[in-house]
Amino acid sequence: MTTYAALLRGINVGGSKKLPMANLRTLMTGLGLTGVRTHLQSGQAVFTTDRGDAQSAAAELTRAIEERFGFPVDVIVRDHGYLRAVAEACPFPAADLEPRQLHVTYFSAPVGPERYTHIDPAAHLPEEFRLGDRCLYLYAPDGLGRSRLGEALARPRTTKGVIATTRNWNTVRKLVELTAPRA
Repeated sequence: MTTYAALLRGINVGGSKKLPMANLRTLMTGLGLTGVRTHLQSGQAVFTTDRGDAQSAAAELTRAIEERFGFPVDVIVRDHGYLRAVAEACPFPAADLEPRQLHVTYFSAPVGPERYTHIDPAAHLPEEFRLGDRCLYLYAPDGLGRSRLGEALARPRTTKGVIATTRNWNTVRKLVELTAPRA
């Protein structure tokens, strides 16, 4: 059995796409996923399964959520090894920063630096970003809500068919913990 985290994009934000976590857990259990747990109200679920892979689990969840709740939700699914590797590869001194200052945007597929050529990094200092393995790390000393760089990164310069969803460092660490193998 592999333990995964499902990252749902854009639910329970600003009054739209309401998806109660209890209903999500019920849906996921009904799909035959086991050990289903949710974290916070903003779209993180942890589960185990021995069928398929992360991509097929994401597709199945995406389909089931739209069928059951009547609206589309983008879903990225990642296993513990990937989540741990992303946390460990952080190019910023995470231990020295407040969790609100550091964010990770997870991508459903690789994204190259050409996606961000429109951004002048020097114009946004002291904010910084770095690309990782299907992710982007953002250091925003005043938090994401006040980040001009975060806003520039989110502008619609999307790579066709790539889903992106951002989590703060507390959530990044918690997902590593929740997906860790149990003794």
